[in-house]
Amino acid sequence: MKYKAIFFDRDGTLTKNEPGWVKMRDDKLFEWSGQPFVFTQELFDKIFQRVWQGGYSFVPYKNVEQELQFFNQWYKALFNELGITHNVSEREDYLVHHLWYLKKELYPETIYVLEYFKSHGYKMGVISDSPPSLELTLKSIDIHKYFTSFTASSLVGAGKPSPIIFNAALNAQGVTAYESIYIDDFDVEADGAREQGFTSFLIDRSGENKGEWTISSLKEIIDFVERLK
Repeated sequence: MKYKAIFFDRDGTLTKNEPGWVKMRDDKLFEWSGQPFVFTQELFDKIFQRVWQGGYSFVPYKNVEQELQFFNQWYKALFNELGITHNVSEREDYLVHHLWYLKKELYPETIYVLEYFKSHGYKMGVISDSPPSLELTLKSIDIHKYFTSFTASSLVGAGKPSPIIFNAALNAQGVTAYESIYIDDFDVEADGAREQGFTSFLIDRSGENKGEWTISSLKEIIDFVERLK
């Protein structure tokens, strides 16, 4: 077997945010602020950086307890941005309790693909730009059992496409990049892994990208390795 290990990104690759939880968050923020809430990555990053640079003792977070403290403060800063001034502590606690990390759901082919690679003896890991709760999010949807490494950017001190996070994942599994496959839904991160020596694929479920190393379903990775036999 040419490859010994396979690594997956989490969000957009193995999982997506569970729509019901997203709706609950947006509905509550609408109820409390009196204006429709539109989540954007720009807004998330703006609030995130405000807390990150706030001089708090729990930044950078290195464990789940510190992560909880961080997101308590994140919601407090978001409330300030949205003009929510009543019952702030109570509402902050409510959202952190229910939405500490948005609940994940699996793509239809995820279990099938994980079962294939596990049954064929591959070492399996997740590499994610995420807080320390990475493994817990996968445990909540019962797929943590497929993996023997969970490489979170918050714990290694670098995010993708830095070689630091990819090397941490490789070291955790005792393999080289040339012995490994990687899949990500973000082209910069997939390209970064390829530059390190991984056989790396961009997954684009819209089917709009048609590059040599682009797939539209995780099942295509099975086709790829089967052709090598």
